[in-house]
Amino acid sequence: MAHGEGTKSVTVNRKAYHDYFIDETYEAGIVLTGTEIKSIRKGSANLRDAFARVEDGEVFLHNMHIAPYEQGNRFNHEPRRTRKLLLKKAEIAKLVGASREKGYALIPTKVYLKRGLCKVEIALARGKKLHDKRETMKRRDANREIQRAMRDRQKGM
Repeated sequence: MAHGEGTKSVTVNRKAYHDYFIDETYEAGIVLTGTEIKSIRKGSANLRDAFARVEDGEVFLHNMHIAPYEQGNRFNHEPRRTRKLLLKKAEIAKLVGASREKGYALIPTKVYLKRGLCKVEIALARGKKLHDKRETMKRRDANREIQRAMRDRQKGM
């Protein structure tokens, strides 16, 4: 999803791009408590090992870590609690069908603030095999070498 003005990226799940082939992405709202949104605005969120799951016609985000808010005292939240995602019924129906297919998973790729609201980008993803990961790394290294050679060549002119 293209982020326009008024969006601020909080965290990106780089490991998801390494471990999965991303087929489709969806923007979802997320149900948060007061201390959670304050902590996210501060940038204290982590998507490592997080995943989404469709349960009873609703989508839930599991294992996302949001650090406790320092000024939260006794009203602070549990860091890894399960959080509900807000999607349209048609999108949920699509995700239910796709996630039942073999090899598909719902992986959060980004958390960002859009016009003051916290949004999560979830991706419909297929797991990569070890040889796919190696191929991706080779391609990335080759592109890096090409860019370096082009840059050196331009400096030499």
